[in-house]
Amino acid sequence: MARTSAGLLMFRRRGAGGPEVLLAHPGGPFWRRKDAGAWSIPKGEIDPDEDQLRAAIREFTEETGAAPAGDFLPLGELRQAGGKRVVAFAVEGDFDPRAIRSNTFDVEWPPRSGRMQSFPEIDRAEWFGIEEARGRILKSQIPFLDRLQVLLGEAAARRAGRPVRP
Repeated sequence: MARTSAGLLMFRRRGAGGPEVLLAHPGGPFWRRKDAGAWSIPKGEIDPDEDQLRAAIREFTEETGAAPAGDFLPLGELRQAGGKRVVAFAVEGDFDPRAIRSNTFDVEWPPRSGRMQSFPEIDRAEWFGIEEARGRILKSQIPFLDRLQVLLGEAAARRAGRPVRP
């Protein structure tokens, strides 16, 4: 049975340059030197019987130290390359990535050393324009960026009184 995670794609509007999204770089020794295609939305596994949105908010808070609030927009579900299902929501907000306070995980490092070390789940977070985010985020999560752009385009059309495509 495939595991399911829930996450949040926080976005902010920055003038004519379009929206920016907050992405997280995974912590730990395996990701230390990886950048392009390594970033992700803050996410984590859904507990049994837990509501998907509550899980997404909980995981965002655990991984960043920030408690998001606002109107949460569903971005749907996708399947990552390893088979994990990810359900995501978008929320408009702002967060100073320098203030990140991530929870940690333990792993034997170096391998077969018998020595356990703690690492942050997220070692850094950063704001990216949508196009730059496409090159940073895990390839399997790119559809979340596309879905956010559609949602934001429809909202802008409604505010401007233009018809929204079906």
